[in-house]
Amino acid sequence: MDKILSQDEIDALFLAAQSTASEVEIDKCKGKVRVETYSFSRAGQISNDQLRSIRTVNDLFAKNLKHSFGTWLRTQFEVDLVSAEQLPFSDFLTRVPELAYVCSVRLEPLGALAVLELDLTLAMPMIDLLLGGDGGSIINRDLTDIEESIMASVVEVICKELSVAWQPLGLQVAFEMREMQGQVARLLPMVEKTLCVSFEIRMPKAQGMLNISFPAVVSNTILRRLIRERDQFKRRSMETRNRMAELVRQASIGAVLQFPPIRIPAKSLSRMEVGQVLRLSLPKSSVGELLVSGVPLFRALAVRSGEQRAAKVADFSL
Repeated sequence: MDKILSQDEIDALFLAAQSTASEVEIDKCKGKVRVETYSFSRAGQISNDQLRSIRTVNDLFAKNLKHSFGTWLRTQFEVDLVSAEQLPFSDFLTRVPELAYVCSVRLEPLGALAVLELDLTLAMPMIDLLLGGDGGSIINRDLTDIEESIMASVVEVICKELSVAWQPLGLQVAFEMREMQGQVARLLPMVEKTLCVSFEIRMPKAQGMLNISFPAVVSNTILRRLIRERDQFKRRSMETRNRMAELVRQASIGAVLQFPPIRIPAKSLSRMEVGQVLRLSLPKSSVGELLVSGVPLFRALAVRSGEQRAAKVADFSL
Protein backbone atom coordinates (compact mmCIF):
# COMPACT_ATOMS: atom_id res chain seq x y z
CA MET A 1 0.00 0.00 0.00
CA ASP A 2 1.32 3.47 -0.92
CA LYS A 3 2.08 5.69 2.03
CA ILE A 4 0.27 9.03 2.08
CA LEU A 5 2.42 11.83 3.49
CA SER A 6 0.95 14.42 5.81
CA GLN A 7 1.44 18.14 5.17
CA ASP A 8 4.06 18.32 7.95
CA GLU A 9 6.07 15.49 6.38
CA ILE A 10 5.91 17.13 2.95
CA ASP A 11 7.14 20.43 4.42
CA ALA A 12 9.98 18.62 6.17
CA LEU A 13 11.08 17.01 2.90
CA PHE A 14 11.16 20.37 1.11
CA LEU A 15 13.13 21.96 3.94
CA ALA A 16 15.67 19.13 3.89
CA ALA A 17 16.14 19.45 0.12
CA GLN A 18 16.75 23.20 0.17
CA SER A 19 20.19 24.68 0.85
CA THR A 20 19.61 28.42 0.85
CA ALA A 21 21.17 31.23 2.82
CA SER A 22 17.95 31.67 4.77
CA GLU A 23 18.34 28.17 6.23
CA VAL A 24 21.85 28.96 7.34
CA GLU A 25 20.63 32.05 9.17
CA ILE A 26 17.84 30.06 10.86
CA ASP A 27 20.33 27.43 12.03
CA LYS A 28 22.61 30.12 13.41
CA CYS A 29 19.74 31.73 15.30
CA LYS A 30 18.88 28.39 16.89
CA GLY A 31 22.49 27.87 17.88
CA LYS A 32 22.91 24.84 15.68
CA VAL A 33 26.14 23.98 13.87
CA ARG A 34 25.50 23.22 10.21
CA VAL A 35 27.76 20.40 8.96
CA GLU A 36 28.03 19.45 5.30
CA THR A 37 29.77 16.45 3.82
CA TYR A 38 32.86 17.43 1.79
CA SER A 39 33.69 15.45 -1.31
CA PHE A 40 37.41 15.36 -2.07
CA SER A 41 36.53 14.35 -5.63
CA ARG A 42 35.44 17.97 -6.18
CA ALA A 43 38.87 19.34 -5.29
CA GLY A 44 40.39 21.33 -8.14
CA GLN A 45 37.04 21.70 -9.89
CA ILE A 46 37.18 24.25 -12.72
CA SER A 47 35.22 27.39 -11.93
CA ASN A 48 32.87 29.09 -14.37
CA ASP A 49 35.32 31.98 -14.88
CA GLN A 50 38.12 29.55 -15.70
CA LEU A 51 35.89 27.66 -18.12
CA ARG A 52 35.05 30.92 -19.88
CA SER A 53 38.77 31.64 -20.29
CA ILE A 54 39.35 28.13 -21.65
CA ARG A 55 36.45 28.52 -24.07
CA THR A 56 37.93 31.81 -25.32
CA VAL A 57 41.22 30.07 -26.19
CA ASN A 58 39.43 27.17 -27.88
CA ASP A 59 37.15 29.51 -29.83
CA LEU A 60 40.33 30.95 -31.38
CA PHE A 61 41.46 27.42 -32.24
CA ALA A 62 38.10 26.67 -33.88
CA LYS A 63 38.30 29.79 -36.06
CA ASN A 64 41.90 29.10 -37.11
CA LEU A 65 41.14 25.44 -37.89
CA LYS A 66 38.14 26.48 -39.99
CA HIS A 67 40.30 28.68 -42.22
CA SER A 68 43.23 26.25 -42.38
CA PHE A 69 41.15 23.22 -43.35
CA GLY A 70 38.92 25.25 -45.66
CA THR A 71 41.97 26.42 -47.61
CA TRP A 72 43.80 23.08 -47.51
CA LEU A 73 40.84 20.87 -48.41
CA ARG A 74 39.33 23.47 -50.79
CA THR A 75 35.83 23.05 -49.43
CA GLN A 76 33.43 24.69 -47.02
CA PHE A 77 34.45 23.88 -43.48
CA GLU A 78 32.76 24.88 -40.21
CA VAL A 79 34.17 24.31 -36.70
CA ASP A 80 32.23 25.19 -33.54
CA LEU A 81 33.17 24.72 -29.89
CA VAL A 82 30.47 22.56 -28.30
CA SER A 83 31.70 22.11 -24.72
CA ALA A 84 34.66 22.41 -22.37
CA GLU A 85 34.22 20.42 -19.18
CA GLN A 86 36.09 18.46 -16.54
CA LEU A 87 35.49 14.70 -16.73
CA PRO A 88 37.05 11.50 -15.38
CA PHE A 89 39.04 9.84 -18.14
CA SER A 90 36.70 6.83 -17.91
CA ASP A 91 33.75 9.06 -18.87
CA PHE A 92 35.68 10.41 -21.83
CA LEU A 93 36.33 6.87 -23.09
CA THR A 94 32.62 6.06 -22.99
CA ARG A 95 32.05 8.83 -25.53
CA VAL A 96 34.56 7.41 -28.02
CA PRO A 97 32.76 5.42 -30.78
CA GLU A 98 33.84 1.87 -31.51
CA LEU A 99 35.12 2.96 -34.93
CA ALA A 100 37.04 6.22 -34.54
CA TYR A 101 40.45 7.69 -35.24
CA VAL A 102 42.14 8.01 -31.85
CA CYS A 103 45.71 9.23 -31.38
CA SER A 104 47.99 10.57 -28.67
CA VAL A 105 49.50 14.05 -28.87
CA ARG A 106 52.48 15.26 -26.86
CA LEU A 107 52.19 18.43 -24.80
CA GLU A 108 55.46 20.29 -24.32
CA PRO A 109 57.22 21.45 -22.22
CA LEU A 110 55.21 19.38 -19.73
CA GLY A 111 56.07 16.07 -21.43
CA ALA A 112 52.49 14.82 -20.98
CA LEU A 113 50.16 13.07 -23.41
CA ALA A 114 46.64 14.07 -24.41
CA VAL A 115 44.11 12.00 -26.34
CA LEU A 116 42.60 13.26 -29.60
CA GLU A 117 39.57 11.53 -31.14
CA LEU A 118 38.11 12.28 -34.58
CA ASP A 119 34.98 10.57 -35.88
CA LEU A 120 35.54 8.35 -38.93
CA THR A 121 32.54 10.06 -40.51
CA LEU A 122 34.90 13.04 -40.85
CA ALA A 123 38.17 11.18 -41.41
CA MET A 124 36.97 9.33 -44.52
CA PRO A 125 35.65 12.44 -46.36
CA MET A 126 38.86 14.33 -45.53
CA ILE A 127 40.97 11.52 -46.98
CA ASP A 128 38.73 11.41 -50.04
CA LEU A 129 39.20 15.16 -50.61
CA LEU A 130 42.97 14.90 -50.27
CA LEU A 131 42.97 12.07 -52.84
CA GLY A 132 41.02 14.21 -55.33
CA GLY A 133 37.48 13.06 -54.53
CA ASP A 134 34.39 15.08 -53.68
CA GLY A 135 34.42 14.34 -49.95
CA GLY A 136 31.41 12.07 -50.07
CA SER A 137 33.17 8.85 -49.08
CA ILE A 138 31.68 7.59 -45.79
CA ILE A 139 32.57 3.92 -45.25
CA ASN A 140 31.96 2.07 -41.99
CA ARG A 141 35.38 0.42 -41.66
CA ASP A 142 38.79 1.03 -40.15
CA LEU A 143 41.57 2.87 -41.99
CA THR A 144 44.15 1.22 -44.19
CA ASP A 145 47.89 1.90 -43.76
CA ILE A 146 47.86 4.45 -46.58
CA GLU A 147 44.79 6.20 -45.12
CA GLU A 148 46.48 6.29 -41.71
CA SER A 149 49.47 8.08 -43.25
CA ILE A 150 47.15 10.65 -44.79
CA MET A 151 45.32 11.13 -41.49
CA ALA A 152 48.62 11.75 -39.75
CA SER A 153 49.04 14.89 -41.89
CA VAL A 154 45.50 15.97 -40.97
CA VAL A 155 46.23 15.59 -37.25
CA GLU A 156 49.48 17.54 -37.66
CA VAL A 157 47.46 20.49 -38.98
CA ILE A 158 45.15 20.20 -35.95
CA CYS A 159 48.16 20.12 -33.61
CA LYS A 160 49.66 23.15 -35.33
CA GLU A 161 46.50 25.21 -34.78
CA LEU A 162 46.27 23.98 -31.18
CA SER A 163 49.84 25.20 -30.60
CA VAL A 164 48.98 28.62 -32.05
CA ALA A 165 45.89 28.95 -29.85
CA TRP A 166 47.62 27.75 -26.65
CA GLN A 167 50.94 29.51 -27.31
CA PRO A 168 50.15 32.44 -24.93
CA LEU A 169 49.96 29.83 -22.16
CA GLY A 170 53.30 28.28 -23.16
CA LEU A 171 51.87 25.01 -24.51
CA GLN A 172 53.07 23.28 -27.69
CA VAL A 173 51.18 20.33 -29.20
CA ALA A 174 52.77 17.66 -31.44
CA PHE A 175 51.35 14.49 -33.01
CA GLU A 176 52.67 11.33 -31.31
CA MET A 177 51.01 8.23 -32.83
CA ARG A 178 47.71 6.57 -33.55
CA GLU A 179 46.37 4.47 -30.69
CA MET A 180 44.24 1.35 -30.96
CA GLN A 181 41.09 1.15 -28.86
CA GLY A 182 42.64 -1.29 -26.39
CA GLN A 183 45.68 0.96 -25.87
CA VAL A 184 43.86 4.22 -25.19
CA ALA A 185 42.82 3.20 -21.67
CA ARG A 186 46.50 2.80 -20.72
CA LEU A 187 47.43 6.40 -21.54
CA LEU A 188 45.85 7.92 -18.42
CA PRO A 189 44.44 6.61 -15.12
CA MET A 190 40.73 5.92 -15.44
CA VAL A 191 39.82 8.08 -12.42
CA GLU A 192 41.99 11.06 -13.44
CA LYS A 193 40.10 14.28 -14.00
CA THR A 194 40.70 15.45 -17.53
CA LEU A 195 39.79 18.63 -19.35
CA CYS A 196 37.58 17.47 -22.24
CA VAL A 197 37.07 19.89 -25.13
CA SER A 198 34.60 18.99 -27.89
CA PHE A 199 34.19 20.57 -31.33
CA GLU A 200 31.55 19.98 -33.98
CA ILE A 201 32.92 19.91 -37.53
CA ARG A 202 30.64 20.29 -40.54
CA MET A 203 31.55 19.67 -44.18
CA PRO A 204 29.27 19.83 -47.24
CA LYS A 205 28.69 16.06 -47.18
CA ALA A 206 29.65 15.04 -43.66
CA GLN A 207 29.71 16.13 -40.05
CA GLY A 208 31.12 14.75 -36.81
CA MET A 209 32.96 15.48 -33.58
CA LEU A 210 36.54 16.26 -32.64
CA ASN A 211 37.22 15.53 -28.95
CA ILE A 212 40.42 16.27 -27.05
CA SER A 213 41.12 15.07 -23.50
CA PHE A 214 43.88 16.94 -21.62
CA PRO A 215 45.39 15.27 -18.52
CA ALA A 216 45.08 16.83 -15.07
CA VAL A 217 48.69 18.04 -14.99
CA VAL A 218 48.06 20.10 -18.12
CA SER A 219 44.66 21.46 -17.10
CA ASN A 220 46.01 22.47 -13.67
CA THR A 221 49.00 24.22 -15.26
CA ILE A 222 46.74 26.03 -17.71
CA LEU A 223 44.39 27.14 -14.95
CA ARG A 224 47.23 28.46 -12.79
CA ARG A 225 48.55 30.51 -15.70
CA LEU A 226 45.08 31.83 -16.48
CA ILE A 227 44.63 32.89 -12.86
CA ARG A 228 48.10 34.48 -12.76
CA GLU A 229 47.51 36.43 -15.96
CA ARG A 230 44.11 37.61 -14.71
CA ASP A 231 45.60 38.76 -11.38
CA GLN A 232 48.45 40.54 -13.15
CA PHE A 233 45.93 42.35 -15.33
CA LYS A 234 43.97 43.44 -12.25
CA ARG A 235 47.13 44.64 -10.49
CA ARG A 236 48.29 46.76 -13.40
CA SER A 237 49.30 50.02 -11.73
CA MET A 238 48.56 53.59 -12.70
CA GLU A 239 52.29 54.04 -13.31
CA THR A 240 52.20 51.40 -16.05
CA ARG A 241 49.22 53.02 -17.73
CA ASN A 242 50.89 56.43 -17.55
CA ARG A 243 54.04 54.94 -19.10
CA MET A 244 52.01 53.50 -21.96
CA ALA A 245 50.30 56.85 -22.50
CA GLU A 246 53.70 58.58 -22.58
CA LEU A 247 54.98 56.16 -25.22
CA VAL A 248 51.88 56.82 -27.33
CA ARG A 249 52.49 60.56 -27.09
CA GLN A 250 55.96 60.06 -28.58
CA ALA A 251 54.58 58.33 -31.67
CA SER A 252 54.84 60.24 -34.99
CA ILE A 253 51.58 60.98 -36.81
CA GLY A 254 51.29 62.40 -40.31
CA ALA A 255 49.91 65.94 -40.56
CA VAL A 256 49.14 68.27 -43.49
CA LEU A 257 48.41 72.02 -43.51
CA GLN A 258 46.51 72.90 -46.66
CA PHE A 259 44.71 75.89 -48.16
CA PRO A 260 40.98 75.85 -48.82
CA PRO A 261 40.05 74.67 -52.34
CA ILE A 262 40.51 77.42 -54.94
CA ARG A 263 40.05 77.76 -58.69
CA ILE A 264 42.97 78.69 -60.97
CA PRO A 265 42.55 79.72 -64.62
CA ALA A 266 43.88 77.15 -67.04
CA LYS A 267 45.79 79.85 -68.97
CA SER A 268 47.76 80.71 -65.80
CA LEU A 269 48.88 77.09 -65.51
CA SER A 270 49.78 76.85 -69.19
CA ARG A 271 52.10 79.87 -68.90
CA MET A 272 53.91 78.59 -65.80
CA GLU A 273 57.72 78.71 -65.93
CA VAL A 274 60.47 77.88 -63.46
CA GLY A 275 60.82 80.73 -60.92
CA GLN A 276 57.46 82.30 -61.79
CA VAL A 277 55.14 83.27 -58.91
CA LEU A 278 51.55 82.03 -59.21
CA ARG A 279 49.07 84.43 -57.61
CA LEU A 280 46.29 82.65 -55.72
CA SER A 281 42.88 84.18 -55.26
CA LEU A 282 43.22 84.04 -51.48
CA PRO A 283 43.50 86.97 -49.03
CA LYS A 284 46.67 87.14 -46.94
CA SER A 285 44.61 86.41 -43.81
CA SER A 286 43.10 83.19 -45.21
CA VAL A 287 43.12 80.32 -42.71
CA GLY A 288 44.16 76.85 -43.82
CA GLU A 289 43.06 73.45 -42.54
CA LEU A 290 45.28 71.14 -40.46
CA LEU A 291 44.67 67.46 -41.18
CA VAL A 292 46.05 64.77 -38.85
CA SER A 293 46.18 61.29 -40.42
CA GLY A 294 43.79 62.55 -43.07
CA VAL A 295 41.24 63.81 -40.52
CA PRO A 296 40.57 67.61 -40.39
CA LEU A 297 41.03 68.69 -36.75
CA PHE A 298 41.99 72.40 -36.71
CA ARG A 299 41.90 75.63 -38.71
CA ALA A 300 45.40 77.10 -38.72
CA LEU A 301 47.64 79.77 -40.24
CA ALA A 302 50.96 79.05 -41.94
CA VAL A 303 53.68 80.86 -39.96
CA ARG A 304 57.43 80.69 -39.33
CA SER A 305 59.01 79.42 -36.12
CA GLY A 306 62.72 80.16 -36.26
CA GLU A 307 64.08 78.42 -39.36
CA GLN A 308 61.08 76.10 -39.74
CA ARG A 309 57.55 76.28 -41.04
CA ALA A 310 54.78 76.04 -38.44
CA ALA A 311 51.01 76.07 -38.06
CA LYS A 312 49.30 78.52 -35.71
CA VAL A 313 46.02 76.96 -34.60
CA ALA A 314 43.11 79.35 -34.91
CA ASP A 315 40.20 77.16 -33.83
CA PHE A 316 38.75 73.66 -34.16
CA SER A 317 37.72 72.54 -37.61
CA LEU A 318 33.96 72.12 -38.01
